[in-house]
Amino acid sequence: MIKEDRIELNKRFIQAFKLLEDRGAIVKNDRSGRGVGDVAEKVLGNKAYGHIVRAFLNPDSKRVIDYGQAKSFCRAYDINEAWLIYGIGNPFGFEAPGDAFANDRGGVSAGGNILFTTIRAFAGSTLGAENQEDNTYFSIPGVSGPGLVAFQIEGNSMDPVIKHNDIVVCKSVENLNDIRDNEIYAVRSNGSVWVKYVQKIFNNRGRITRLKLISANYFDNDPFEEEVNETTRLYKVVRKISNV
Repeated sequence: MIKEDRIELNKRFIQAFKLLEDRGAIVKNDRSGRGVGDVAEKVLGNKAYGHIVRAFLNPDSKRVIDYGQAKSFCRAYDINEAWLIYGIGNPFGFEAPGDAFANDRGGVSAGGNILFTTIRAFAGSTLGAENQEDNTYFSIPGVSGPGLVAFQIEGNSMDPVIKHNDIVVCKSVENLNDIRDNEIYAVRSNGSVWVKYVQKIFNNRGRITRLKLISANYFDNDPFEEEVNETTRLYKVVRKISNV
């Protein structure tokens, strides 16, 4: 008999898989690097094991993902491991290190609910629980809830809306379809971060495959497009903090 914890783990795997499909990071019948076989190669080590992944996705199947495979899935698709393994936090949020396990504090650090980091650490997700003591948390009126991250802006591409050295507070967007065109997001992809106005670009099947990124300082910065892939994460800019 399959233990209940493994059944719950598999349910979360199915949920994460569906979210990745919504993002366009996985396309079941794709033959160019995003299909089920490609998932199998990343998670199970063999592209021919696509049928096993499909069994995991079938709620009526007696085959479920194990913890080692789940961790491989997290690493391959930048999924919050605390959520997939333990059901803590959310699938794609930028988890404040240590916060995911702080149930006794309601998921909020004693110093506040917003993790202040650098744009470089945010770009590479290099923050980890091992350097939790070095992290800074703060709170500001009117911005509540867990999973918030803040960093300082470098450059003038969003001037005058957001200026160099301003601090932005961002909240994770779990589904690309929740993005609203022409609003400001932090877009994290392939080790880079852009803070821009965003517009969705759809393919002929109605799937979001690219994002158009537009600067407020459009005289000096041309708009450009960024492909949506398994590393793409978006964070809605919910507050700006400027120097006096």
